[in-house]
Amino acid sequence: MTQYRIPTDLKPIIDFHGHFCPGLVLGYRAAKAGMERIHAMRSEDEELVAIVENNSCAVDAIQYMTGCTFGKGNLFFRDYGKHVYTLALRPHGLGVRVSLKGDVFEKEDRDELIEQILSIDENELFDIQDVTIELPSHARIHESVPCSRCGEPVMETRIKEMNGKGYCIPCFHEKS
Repeated sequence: MTQYRIPTDLKPIIDFHGHFCPGLVLGYRAAKAGMERIHAMRSEDEELVAIVENNSCAVDAIQYMTGCTFGKGNLFFRDYGKHVYTLALRPHGLGVRVSLKGDVFEKEDRDELIEQILSIDENELFDIQDVTIELPSHARIHESVPCSRCGEPVMETRIKEMNGKGYCIPCFHEKS
């Protein structure tokens, strides 16, 4: 790593992600700012919801810090390509939208950029807005049924019907 001080609570996130990079630090700062703003603790179940608008390294930090995961059904991906992260509490949907300001980064060197992200005031780094959102429903467990072509079990809500048979999405696309 480098000469700057890495916050103690960032170290396990680096281990989880696998390497240290500006995107991870950005997600760390976004999660920390958002969670502090809404007084949220790390989610044990589905009490906290995270909506991420990109699939960058930052999302691993959001996931680790918030405890929101795809498996628990409280991490939602919107493929907008923006560094925007919304955190909200169940059941009321009160939350915060944390978005990266467009003109923040002056540094091109990776280590200098990491240091800048770690040290800059969060209000210079992000636009932070209180929001109330309509929350996605709680995760539901669905029955699995076999695909008529490959035989692999598929969540019943994801089966595609054709000629009276049910197919997984890849097999459906191959048949159609």
